[in-house]
Amino acid sequence: MPFILKKFSVAKGKKIQIALIQDLTLNPKISNRMLSRGRIFNSNKVAYKMSQIIEEDFIYIAVFEGHTRGLKPLVTFEDFAIFDKPSNLMIHPISKKTEYSLLDEIRFHLGEKANQAHRIDAETSGLVLVGKNEKVTNSLAIMFEKKEYKKSYLAIVRGKIEDEITIDKNLKKEGKAIGVKMATCSKEEGKESITMLKPLKYNEKRDLSLVEVTPITGRQHQIRIHLHSIGHTILGDPIYGIDDEIAEAYLNKTLSEEKRFEKSGSFRLWLQANYLEFSYKGIIYKIYSKNKEIYKEFDN
Repeated sequence: MPFILKKFSVAKGKKIQIALIQDLTLNPKISNRMLSRGRIFNSNKVAYKMSQIIEEDFIYIAVFEGHTRGLKPLVTFEDFAIFDKPSNLMIHPISKKTEYSLLDEIRFHLGEKANQAHRIDAETSGLVLVGKNEKVTNSLAIMFEKKEYKKSYLAIVRGKIEDEITIDKNLKKEGKAIGVKMATCSKEEGKESITMLKPLKYNEKRDLSLVEVTPITGRQHQIRIHLHSIGHTILGDPIYGIDDEIAEAYLNKTLSEEKRFEKSGSFRLWLQANYLEFSYKGIIYKIYSKNKEIYKEFDN
């Protein structure tokens, strides 16, 4: 398990958040987040609440300690590293019961202060940029927020695409389904979303196209819903281009692998963050994924 309980000495009689700041020198923001997530306990393993008074000389904190399953950084530099994440791997644990995530590898290889600067979906494979400390991570995260980078994906989609396409369709959340599902909408609704599409190869036998995708904006599920909206759903997508009951089963985590393969055509989403270009301290970095699974699947 990535979370283990560690014992820390504190001053009895203080409010818990004051003790975290004064006795353990934790950042107030981090302290409040740990309390709100129920990661600080007394000797009876009962989670402390905000402003609760400490009645002992120690507390227990659920600390994340990374472990490895053999995944190493694709490339490492002085301040940051880049991982080539496989599909079906979450970046962060969603609870204390999550057995493994990319954060395990990040902390195992780069230390407890390392963190990812941006996110990609669990099922999307490819490049993830990681800062080795909070200052670097924040700087890189701001770079992503300001769109001061170039990024492109590879995707296997249904049908034949012969020409380059620019998809300019606003997006909004659809309904109240468990999990996230997006929908295209009018220009008066939602958020502006633009995706550029370039065909690379066509597999006539399977009626599939391999395409390079460049999102100009960075909305959640943007590539997936945009491709589906023009009739070229990504192979293996269990949400878009699927009957509603199948999508609901997937979002509810009740969809079997067999049923997913039958309905979506694959056990995984064939979308890969394949290229990342950015500038850091005056140096331009251009990184390509080395994961070749998407090519093997396309040519299969």
